[in-house]
Amino acid sequence: MARRKKSGGGLVGGGWLITYSDLMTLLMTFFVLLLSMSSMDRMTITRISGYDGGAAPIESGSAGRLSDRIRILSKLLRDPDNVLMQSERIKDLLFPDDILPPEVKSGDVKENLRVLAHPEGVVIVLTDGLLFAEGSAELDEQGVKLMEALIPVIYSVNADVNISGHTDTTPVPPPGNDELSVQRALSVLRVFLTGKVPADRFSVSGYGPNKPMYPNDTPENRAKNRRVEILLKTTKRLGRYV
Repeated sequence: MARRKKSGGGLVGGGWLITYSDLMTLLMTFFVLLLSMSSMDRMTITRISGYDGGAAPIESGSAGRLSDRIRILSKLLRDPDNVLMQSERIKDLLFPDDILPPEVKSGDVKENLRVLAHPEGVVIVLTDGLLFAEGSAELDEQGVKLMEALIPVIYSVNADVNISGHTDTTPVPPPGNDELSVQRALSVLRVFLTGKVPADRFSVSGYGPNKPMYPNDTPENRAKNRRVEILLKTTKRLGRYV
């Protein structure tokens, strides 16, 4: 009598291997997904907090806490709609008398400082008389101190920052006004980076005499056009800036 063939064409004995393999594949996919989500969360928190693992440039009345001055400034600078109305108050908070270098008068700072609203946020504008010797790309001593005073502000606002240099139309020795404007912006950047603000928050521009705020027709206007602008990009899309 003929033998009966086994049903299933020989798959019954090995079918469990296929099921087990599928299960392992699904579990591996699940764990990879969990790992990816965990890494993404950590990167997002790092970006929003602005913490890069280094020492934070905290100005505080007590250890680990931002001073009232910095907290108020941070709030004001996040709202460009109110900048024009609050500009004088912002000036006072940016450079109060107790942090100014002895050789710098409060009146001189206010005369050479502007705070302006911008489509991307807020611009802090300082003329070169506060920062540089004539024709120089290196910050002078008082310029360094003034820029150091801005580090806790930049850190607390936690937005990307563009530093741009500008000159007037007066010729300067080679390589010229365009290069001078770039080098001045880089000098400011180097001070900010000493405060452990993450480097990827910064960009640098040099416009030479090509973006004047005033006509270059008087010594006073030319002096105002020689400036550094610090743009705090506080109004960018949610998820990149806060």
